[in-house]
Amino acid sequence: MMTTYTIDPWKFAQDWQDGWNSHDLDRIMAHYHKDVEFRSVKAQALVGRGKLIGRHELCRYWAKALERQPDLKFQVHEVFQGYQMMTRSYRNQNNIFATETVYFNAEGLVFRAATCHQTSQREAYNRRASEQ
Repeated sequence: MMTTYTIDPWKFAQDWQDGWNSHDLDRIMAHYHKDVEFRSVKAQALVGRGKLIGRHELCRYWAKALERQPDLKFQVHEVFQGYQMMTRSYRNQNNIFATETVYFNAEGLVFRAATCHQTSQREAYNRRASEQ
């Protein structure tokens, strides 16, 4: 019988925040499985793909992100726990709001993650208008 790793969602969120705020890629990547699947519109904009597979691709993307934003900082606001998953809401140093949902495997590593970033109503309206 396989036992399921139990995640303390607030501890994970604090470790995640501290890792990012240290800009230490090894510390950040320690949470992720080698075959992680990650989705983000920011990845699409920075590396040309919104879906990244594997720690190597994810690390390369985050290295570019840290290089472009040397003052990057995150502050976790809320944590929502699910079954073998969680969602964090957080803000960056520019007060941009985002969420990330992560799914944990039996070892407590993230094997799937997806990040969503706040858009303003005006941006959404302008986008729809330009598409018509």
